[in-house]
Amino acid sequence: MVKQRIGKEMTPNSTRSSLSFKFIGDTINELRRVTWPSRQEAVRLTIMVLTVAIIVGIFLGIVDAIFSTITGWIMGT
Repeated sequence: MVKQRIGKEMTPNSTRSSLSFKFIGDTINELRRVTWPSRQEAVRLTIMVLTVAIIVGIFLGIVDAIFSTITGWIMGT
């Protein structure tokens, strides 16, 4: 038998379902305590992430082109 924190014994079948409901309840309670960003802050952060992703993509593209050129010179193509 499995014992919960309150010390009450439970059967294996009721343990699984009650733990599932407990998990869902805990998740809902946790989501209520979250401090959600404002719309303005969410838009600002989204633009920042997209900008950084584009800059990193361009940087990696340039590095790839440089290494491809160097590799081409070494291989003689």
